[in-house]
Amino acid sequence: MGMKVWIDQDLCTGDGLCEEIAPDVFTLLDDGLAYVKEGDKIFSDPGGAAGLANVPAGQEEATIESAEECPGECIFIEME
Repeated sequence: MGMKVWIDQDLCTGDGLCEEIAPDVFTLLDDGLAYVKEGDKIFSDPGGAAGLANVPAGQEEATIESAEECPGECIFIEME
């Protein structure tokens, strides 16, 4: 089963916990908000639900932990 993730930037508080927990999946940009990424590709245009990224193998637990720890509750995980 594959896991995908996206961030609702309208809810993001910019704390950066997601990037600390799963730096291979999340990144903070100059606007102070978190975005998901796949390798070097950052899903910032568009972000939100249209920025649905595949979670790399081995990063599933860190991605789930990021969603649970997020103060803005802005990380959404979808299973295939």
